[in-house]
Amino acid sequence: MIKEFMPGLRLMLVFTVLTGLMYTGLVTAICQVLIPDRANGSLIRVGDQVIGSELIGQVFTKPEYFHPRPSAAGSDGYDAWASSGSNLGPTSQKLADRIKVSVEAFRQENPDYRGPIPADLLTASASGLDPHISPDSARAQAPRVAKARGRSLSQVEQLIKELTENPDLGLLGDPRVNVLRLNLALNERFAERLEEPEGNAGCASVPMADKPLDVSRLIVYSSLARVFMFRILK
Repeated sequence: MIKEFMPGLRLMLVFTVLTGLMYTGLVTAICQVLIPDRANGSLIRVGDQVIGSELIGQVFTKPEYFHPRPSAAGSDGYDAWASSGSNLGPTSQKLADRIKVSVEAFRQENPDYRGPIPADLLTASASGLDPHISPDSARAQAPRVAKARGRSLSQVEQLIKELTENPDLGLLGDPRVNVLRLNLALNERFAERLEEPEGNAGCASVPMADKPLDVSRLIVYSSLARVFMFRILK
């Protein structure tokens, strides 16, 4: 019995070393040399401070910032350790009630916008961590942001246009805007009317999300998200 068992054990050990250690180590080393930013989670920094990742959304509710889409990840949304969708179908009354609440909240927060509300501002993504909103969703919030910052609507809309990302390779996905990068650009360009948070002198350019940033979770999950996206595209 042991004689029959040993070849399988040897093969398992060999392929564990080859595919579990050598291959992953080689890929990691190559990525650290060629694309270190992406390999380490596509982190966004202001100076030496990590403020987020291009791959993970954050919660913003202040009127001077653009808000992300709803999230079902965790009790407060955008919890990288609790990534999930709402799992509610089109016939779900719970989903209908939640969308109704979202519509009312949006209208209350954005009284100057009278057009139809883009769907992504009312529905959660499958992961609950989507860092992007559609350009239409950004433009729907532009009047509120412009008013809160004492700027013209055209100035804010121009910034949205500048930061709109086109579909990958010209055909994968839809045009989109990264919410964190957009809010960071707002503070860099239109920061003079914002008061610096107490204890953050000199950091007015850092967007103030609603929840403290867990950097360790961010690095782990954004790295996993990058691997997952690579495997899908591959």
